[in-house]
Amino acid sequence: MTYHTSFTRRQLQSPWLTRHLNLPALLLISCFTAATQAQEIESDLGVQFVAPAKQRWEIGVVIKSPGNCTGITAAVTVPKSWPEQAVKIVAQQKSPNVRSIRFQTLSNDVTQMIVSIARLTAGDEARAVVTYEVTKSHIVAPGKTDVFRVAKQPSRSLQKYLLPSPFIESRDPRIRALAKQIVTDQASDWEKVEAMFDWVRENINYKFDPQLRGALTALKNKQGDCEEMTSLFVALCRVNKIPARSVWIPGHCYPEFYLEDPNGKGHWFPCQAAGTRAFGSMPEYRPILQKGDSFRLPGQRTPQRYVIDTLQARNATRNLQFQVIRRPLDDGSPAP
Repeated sequence: MTYHTSFTRRQLQSPWLTRHLNLPALLLISCFTAATQAQEIESDLGVQFVAPAKQRWEIGVVIKSPGNCTGITAAVTVPKSWPEQAVKIVAQQKSPNVRSIRFQTLSNDVTQMIVSIARLTAGDEARAVVTYEVTKSHIVAPGKTDVFRVAKQPSRSLQKYLLPSPFIESRDPRIRALAKQIVTDQASDWEKVEAMFDWVRENINYKFDPQLRGALTALKNKQGDCEEMTSLFVALCRVNKIPARSVWIPGHCYPEFYLEDPNGKGHWFPCQAAGTRAFGSMPEYRPILQKGDSFRLPGQRTPQRYVIDTLQARNATRNLQFQVIRRPLDDGSPAP
């Protein structure tokens, strides 16, 4: 018997100056002043990463077999490095019956730990756990916001964040009409995004739902949890040609939106659709597990909203017991 199961998320952060002795002191001062001014302007462009903290997380699987089983493969999402997050493996533990632990990255947006087990007999338990050191920074919004603009020519990698995704129905006429209406009187592109953000927070009541409902249902019912509120905000942004995506952390998700500075450099800005208001900033230390909301996975004919944890076996006389471990080992400490 072929066995397959999966777990959804519910179950479960100068050297530029060369001195020349023959340069007049006035020229040195002028150069230094100009560079300082340029640095001050640059510091206002894009987010700032502050207050980095180190945490250790254990992530892995425990598999118990009530019967005989062969060809077992478990896949679990694990943290990867992002601009605000540095990740390294500090320890690996596996029981003797675990053949291998390897890692694969999907679409550069999510990394999976793949655990392979050749055989388990009745009563056997297999365990594979990796300890991660995650250095995560808080994100602070830029000082100047009216300078940011919608990307005129989005790159190919950005275009997927302008299209509909599972449960992000950005082509629905009701969502499109609302998106255009919200931004009508807004002057800057930043203000347009913030207006959409505030509309979601002010008009969608937070209510936890064990099932993922999506953007359109949130709009119809005027309620939803972090996933629905994130989905609706992302959909509204995409209608207005602003790339946006979902970010997944343990027990929560939030959106990011993309704008370019006057130099044509793009920046991703996070915001908190559900919870304490944070726009263009993110005071969050939980590790990022994945970014994005449309993944093509092996064996799936249609794109998936997020990459779920899975267990598969080629032959199993009884259903396996599958536990995903994803827990912090400490509260985090300031990074040096």
